[in-house]
Amino acid sequence: MTDTRIPLAGVIGSPISHSKSPKLHGYWLNRYGLRGHYVPMEIFADDLEETLRALPKAGFVGLNVTIPHKERVLNVADLVTDRAALMGAANTLIFRRDGSIHADNTDGYGFIENLRQGAPQWAANAGPVAVIGAGGAARAVVAALIDSGATEIRISNRTKTRAEALRQEFGVKVQVVDWVQAGNMLEGAATVVNTSSLGMTGKPEMRIPLDGLSPDAVVTDLVYTPLETRLLAEARNIGCTTVDGLGMLLHQAAPGFERWFGVRPEVDEAARQAVLS
Repeated sequence: MTDTRIPLAGVIGSPISHSKSPKLHGYWLNRYGLRGHYVPMEIFADDLEETLRALPKAGFVGLNVTIPHKERVLNVADLVTDRAALMGAANTLIFRRDGSIHADNTDGYGFIENLRQGAPQWAANAGPVAVIGAGGAARAVVAALIDSGATEIRISNRTKTRAEALRQEFGVKVQVVDWVQAGNMLEGAATVVNTSSLGMTGKPEMRIPLDGLSPDAVVTDLVYTPLETRLLAEARNIGCTTVDGLGMLLHQAAPGFERWFGVRPEVDEAARQAVLS
């Protein structure tokens, strides 16, 4: 690519109309007065590799990746970072000038940065961490927690085998708790994380009893529709510090934006409001 071409980036998935990424990146491009465009693209699985190979020739410098392509893009990428390989998924692609595709995963980074911004006193090693859910998001969360110093992570999932798979992968720091006993794992937990879809608009509510939750705990929910889930509202009433999931979306987007457009964007209240508007 030459310097005269306007850099293009975007987000791919199927469906894609729900994505808030275009609002966020469009806001940052405007805020910093940068040349460039960010577009949502619905790409079907059968067209994925052909599309990814063609986009650099059309002036694209990278992409965000969402469901259902986060795992599949690893098979197309020419280079995969260690953290994307560990998580088995990529959410950020960088297109090099020679057309090669580099895959990265910034979900864990976004999760940790959101906690640090929303709860400045938070520390991964402050005590046990209770994680609800064992899907792809949980994998990113567990990897990031261990990397940040967590020494005990309790996981409970409706399908126990998925939680067992995470224990097999991440080792003795991970303990699996039966779903019917999920409320018990909150006792003594310094951090509680919901990585499941429970509590999301249109999904079942979370029914895990919070009796054992300490008011000193930090509670965060990756769900951000609604912005304050039932889990966060009840935890706040108990006295916990709560952190909503929107900040993770913002923070995970920042490294890609910097790689594509050359400016590290600030994640602040104005960015949040731009996405919520």
